[in-house]
Amino acid sequence: MISRYTRPEMLGIWSDEHRYALWTRIEVAVCRALAERREIPREAFEVIEARAHVEPARVAEIESRVHHDVNAYLDALAEEIGPAARYVHLGLTSSDILDTCLALQLCEALDLILEQSERVLEALHSRALEHKRTVCVGRTHGIFAEPTTFGLKLLYAYDEMRRNHKRLQRSREAVAVGKTSGAVGTFAHLSPEVEAAVMAELELAPAEISTQIVARDRHAELMNALALVATGIERIAVEMRHLARTEVGEVQEFFGSEQKGSSAMPHKRNPWRFETLTGLARVVRGYAGAALENTVLWHERDISNSSVERVIGPDATATVHFMLHRLAELIRALGVFPERMRSHLDESRGLVYSGTVLLALARHGLSRQEAYRLVQEHAMATWDHGGHLYDRLLADEELGKILKPDELAECFDLERHLRHVDTIFARVLGEEAGA
Repeated sequence: MISRYTRPEMLGIWSDEHRYALWTRIEVAVCRALAERREIPREAFEVIEARAHVEPARVAEIESRVHHDVNAYLDALAEEIGPAARYVHLGLTSSDILDTCLALQLCEALDLILEQSERVLEALHSRALEHKRTVCVGRTHGIFAEPTTFGLKLLYAYDEMRRNHKRLQRSREAVAVGKTSGAVGTFAHLSPEVEAAVMAELELAPAEISTQIVARDRHAELMNALALVATGIERIAVEMRHLARTEVGEVQEFFGSEQKGSSAMPHKRNPWRFETLTGLARVVRGYAGAALENTVLWHERDISNSSVERVIGPDATATVHFMLHRLAELIRALGVFPERMRSHLDESRGLVYSGTVLLALARHGLSRQEAYRLVQEHAMATWDHGGHLYDRLLADEELGKILKPDELAECFDLERHLRHVDTIFARVLGEEAGA
C-alpha cells in the first residue's frame, strides 16, 4: 500500500525483495548463534549462509497455494539451501521473523525521515534568521492583534519541529526491538542468550518480555509521533496558506515559469503544495488511531493487527517522509513580501497599539475598567468610521489629563513591541541566534 507520494528511497525499504532479504538476514543470524553454541553443525550453517536466498516470485507462487507468507518463504528458502534447511527457523515462530523484520524496516524508514526532518529544521532556522526583524501584524482569531515579526513565526515553527524531531528519535528507540522468544514468549525452544546474540548482530534491543509478538504500544508510540510531525507540518501549511490569500498576499508558494494554477482561470497561483500537506496530515492521524487499536489483542496474540500494519507501516512512514521533503523545499523557496506585511500593519490605523495605551493608562492610576472603556470607545470608532486611533486619543481631553502627548506617542512606538525579539531568538537558538 504505497501511494504516489512515496519517494524512491523509501520504496526499497518496503519492497518484497528487501523484506525477504531481511527475513533471510534474521534466519541466518539465528543459525549463526546456534552454530557458535554447537546447537547445529557448523558445516550446515556454512551451507545455509552461502545459499540463503529467495526469489519473491517463487515465494508468491508458493503462498498462492499454502496461504501463509512465512511458510511460503521457508519452502522457497529450503529449495535453495537443500538438506541443511532443516536447521533453518529452528525454535522460531513466524512473529519472531515478522516483528524483528518490522523493527529493522521501521528503523531504516525513520533514518530517512530524520534526514528530511533535519532539512526542515535547517530551512526554518535559516529563514527565521533572515526575517528576524521583518515586521508583520500578528493575528488572533484571524483578526489583527499586535505587531510581531515573520521571523518569530518561523522560529515558532522551528521550535515545534525540533520537538517533533526529538519525538522521532525517541520513537526509533522504542521500535528498535526484536524477539526470538517463540510462540508465547517463553523461550521454550531458543534461549535468551541466543536472542541477545541475534539482536546484537542486527543492532536491535531484545524485548525484555514478549508474547508471540513485540508489544504494539511501541508501534503506537511511533505512529503518534508521526501524527504529531504531520500535524506540525499542517499547522505551518495552514499559516502559509492564509498568508498567501489574495487579500493578504504576504507570502507566496513557489510558482514555476511554466506552471498552471487552474484549468479555467489562467491568473491563478494556488498554494496547492501546502494544501496537499494539509490533506496528507489527516491520513497520518488516521494511521495513529489504527495503531492504538492494534495494541489490544487477544491473549498472547491474534492476527487483527497484521493486516493493519501492512498498510500503516509503509504508508505512514512514506507519507511523513514525503511531507517533510516537500515542506523543506517550500520553506526554502517561499516568496516573502515584507512591504506587504508592513502595509497591513499600517492599515491597522494604530489599533494594534490599543493594549499598550490601556496599560499606560492603568500605570498612571486609572482603573483597568475605566482605561479599557476609554480606549475601546475610540478603537470602535476607528473600526467603524476610519481615522487613526492615535489621532482620536490625542484629541480626547479626558485622556490628555492622564497621558502627555509624548507618553501617548511612545505607546505607538513599533520598536517597543520588538525589543525582546533577540531574547526570544536566543532562548530558542542559543548562540546560533546571532546578534
